[in-house]
Amino acid sequence: MNGLSKGMGKVEVALRWDPSPAGEPPTDLDLVAGTYPADDPYGTPVYVVHFDSRSPDGTIYLNRDSRDGKGFGFDEVMTLELERLDARYARVVVGVAIQQHTEERTFRDVVSPGLRIREGYTDLAADDFAGVPAATAATVAEFVRDEAGAWEFRAGVHGFDGDPAMFTRTMGAARRP
Repeated sequence: MNGLSKGMGKVEVALRWDPSPAGEPPTDLDLVAGTYPADDPYGTPVYVVHFDSRSPDGTIYLNRDSRDGKGFGFDEVMTLELERLDARYARVVVGVAIQQHTEERTFRDVVSPGLRIREGYTDLAADDFAGVPAATAATVAEFVRDEAGAWEFRAGVHGFDGDPAMFTRTMGAARRP
């Protein structure tokens, strides 16, 4: 990053998938974001944004929430206004969790999943979850504030196997190589 860069500003994370085949229960994927403080960037999130919620200061919110993947284009969209996020926050982790209803579902069970992360008109990352087929959830983006206060994006889809509630508590933990 050069000295003139202000870092990341307003970022959109978009998720798409096709509806379940006829006769099967709907597939519901959820975007979630955890915000971590500068004094404990890998600990417990200060707050988690997911369906039916937004950050207390309005900087992270869902624009669109789908429970079944029906519709055209991206079914679920989250906006992160990183440039407005208070300086006490040093890290934001974004993930995708598959709602577990009657039977366990993994990304291999989701029809045509897709992810796009962009700032303005610039695509930062895209993925189809093929690298984590047996996972029930995955982290998909990490935004970290540098010493100068600018936000940088760290790409990567990392799978998680377990309950969606546990995922939101542990998704920001330091990953082991």
